[in-house]
Amino acid sequence: MLSDVTTPQDLDDRFRETLAALPAAQQRRDPADPVTDDAPLTGAQVLDLFDAQVTSRQLDLAGRWLRSFGEGFYTIGSAGHEGNAAVAAALRPTDPALLHYRSGAFYCQRAAQAAAEATPADQAQRAADTQPPAGTQPATGTPPGTGTQPAVDPQRAVDPGPAAEPEAADQSEPSEPSGTEPPTGGFAAYADAARDVLRGMVASSQEPIAGGRHKVFGRADLAIVPTTSTIASHLPRAVGMGLAVERLRRLDSAGRRTGAGVRVGSGAGAAHAPWPPDAIVVCSFGDASVNHASATAAFNTAGWYDHGKLRIPVLFVCEDNGLGISVRSPEGWVEATLRAKPGIRYFSADGADPVQTYAVAAEAAAWVRRTRRPAVLHLRTVRLMGHAGADAESAYRSPAELAEDLDRDPVAATARLLVDAGVATGEELLARYDETGWQVRRLAEEVLGEPKLASAADVVSTLAPRRPMRVARAVADAAARASGPGAGARAEAFGGKPPELSGPMTLAQSINAALADGMLDHPQMAIFGEDVAAKGGVYGVTKGLRDRFGAARVFDTLLDETSVLGLGLGAGLAGMLPVPEIQYLAYLHNAEDQLRGEAATMRFFSQGAFRNPMVVRVAGLAYQEGFGGHFHNDNSVAVLRDVPGLVVAVPARPDDAAPMLRTCLASAAVDGSVCVFLEPIALYHTRDLYADGDGEWLAGYPEPGAWVAGHVPIGRARVYRVGSADDLTIITFGNGVRMSLRAAAVLAEEGVGTRVVDLRWLAPLPVADIIRESSATGRVLVVDETRRSGGVGEGVIAALVDAGYVGAARRVAAVDSFVPLGPAARHVLVSAEAITDGARTLLAR
Repeated sequence: MLSDVTTPQDLDDRFRETLAALPAAQQRRDPADPVTDDAPLTGAQVLDLFDAQVTSRQLDLAGRWLRSFGEGFYTIGSAGHEGNAAVAAALRPTDPALLHYRSGAFYCQRAAQAAAEATPADQAQRAADTQPPAGTQPATGTPPGTGTQPAVDPQRAVDPGPAAEPEAADQSEPSEPSGTEPPTGGFAAYADAARDVLRGMVASSQEPIAGGRHKVFGRADLAIVPTTSTIASHLPRAVGMGLAVERLRRLDSAGRRTGAGVRVGSGAGAAHAPWPPDAIVVCSFGDASVNHASATAAFNTAGWYDHGKLRIPVLFVCEDNGLGISVRSPEGWVEATLRAKPGIRYFSADGADPVQTYAVAAEAAAWVRRTRRPAVLHLRTVRLMGHAGADAESAYRSPAELAEDLDRDPVAATARLLVDAGVATGEELLARYDETGWQVRRLAEEVLGEPKLASAADVVSTLAPRRPMRVARAVADAAARASGPGAGARAEAFGGKPPELSGPMTLAQSINAALADGMLDHPQMAIFGEDVAAKGGVYGVTKGLRDRFGAARVFDTLLDETSVLGLGLGAGLAGMLPVPEIQYLAYLHNAEDQLRGEAATMRFFSQGAFRNPMVVRVAGLAYQEGFGGHFHNDNSVAVLRDVPGLVVAVPARPDDAAPMLRTCLASAAVDGSVCVFLEPIALYHTRDLYADGDGEWLAGYPEPGAWVAGHVPIGRARVYRVGSADDLTIITFGNGVRMSLRAAAVLAEEGVGTRVVDLRWLAPLPVADIIRESSATGRVLVVDETRRSGGVGEGVIAALVDAGYVGAARRVAAVDSFVPLGPAARHVLVSAEAITDGARTLLAR
């Protein structure tokens, strides 16, 4: 029957039948001896792998059981993929890992490894953190499988230059096994991991990484970075982590190591690198994800850097079960694809063979660790019990195919190895299986009684915490350093003429100077993107920065926005302060999920245990003269404003740009914020406001002593008062500020007093300022250079309505259209004349 190979109960029954049928070996083997004569693992080590695999299998069965009576919320399991326990055993527990969602056995094995190496103090703290609440009530019912038994220079920190080590010979054999020995002791070694996973399944607020927000594999003390990805969007981050790990390793080798990690910088946000200097990054994913654009970007970036002799120590692990839900990977496609990746060494193993998997994984890990180069381990697996609880495999798989997969059950294969070797009998292994099942059932009943997240405030508490006083203090500290102990270095960096002595500046010049000051204050800061280094940016905004701070900290990347952001995500996670540039706003849409699904979710799904601080500079918005079309004049920011926790800054004036950028850098360093610094292209080199040659759009750069007084907190607007400022409030941002001030000057000649509110921050909106300035006049004109549908103006009007505003309101916004080329753009964009006409209409009501 087809059901005999798909239901949890029958999977359990067949496993029992398999163990019962295994004939005992003629002679028992000492568990301390190799499990076979030439195996790299002892019998005891394989027995521990079996326990990790069984724990994972019992968790899958428990997940289906919990779901059967409405108490479980996640049934994507690891059955058939349990061979990844041997991959974990071949690695070090301090190697950072980003895991595929079928990594239950890896997680269990990693937890046991870490526990074996933990100090008594670590163990006591972990026990205190994972105590179940008193008075939990057991659930009813019995899940299958429970049995009947009871109980260098800091600037070199991000050097992308050639590796110092000579190229290693292309040899496969490691000098010594790279992993630590798996611990012994049955289920007790895996109990914490099992409780973690069960808490995730039932959305317990005591789950250690996401706190009930999602079921993820992650824990800071296990160096497992949570990812909710099922489609490889975490792979670009892994490449960025590899780049950062290698740069920080070189800093460490230069003798700047302090304590358990590398101390990076002395300014705001100076941090310890979280992993040992010889760590490698491991990143697992499914075979279907090989085809995803994010995976392609990650492989290409790793290979691109390797081709240029730049080191990225990442071990990709492709767990290939041949299916993406119901879509098959064509026979041989995954291997051909992975083998063809330039610059990435290919290894392969059968996930149903624990000895081979361990040996090949150890070989691959040792090669990556020694050469600091990327590799991929192609692990062939099977998928048992379908994709998830609701998946009816009978719709797309034959009984014969399902039976063939069952014959390759990796847990049964490990049991068969142990019995054939004489390490254990089938009955003994079945007893371990039953004991584990009973213990998992007991833990499942415990966690059922744990509290869930009880309010919206609980849910969002970890999303993007703001500590404005600490950010302000960080700016003040930066000012004190710039004018005090760092004054000499600052003067040298600016060639003896600091920017405050350079006279009035344009927006682009102000941003350039602020970036330089940021680089001086944050030695872990790096600026990178397409054309930012040698060329100095297509608009000259980063001009001269590479010459001042070196190619180690200001460098060009390949042309791929997903990879640019992925590098930033990984670098931030490793302790750096990345400032990537996206060359045009329209190009951000190629990679927006790196912000939405990866960057903004990190604190949310890790309760702050991990963070990826980042300030993403984006040249955008419309109104470029003589150059344009949609891709260079994109006026849509809806996708950014929709991302929870993301900070979106839009400086319009030179005297706002520098303090806003300082705020973003400080917020990233202090709070781990992800900020988008959206720079209006058309205002980069603007000098005049009302008339040619008036120079009123220029502004001086403040000296460090004025930084505190000029600090711009996140979410605070700027107000310009024209005339009496009593008749009309114009709320706008970006290019709209200049146009609105010009319109206000015309209105002033007609006797109309206007206050122009520059939002400056599109997320979070400065709601308090909006309400205050709107109420002051009772007439509000929202000038929105983005589109009428989905534009910023909708958010402003909604804020007014929510606050009970009862005055008059009107919008002037761009047409719902892409921006066309040349003069045609004037027909769809906001103009100063349209603002003036809109104000007159509003005043006539």
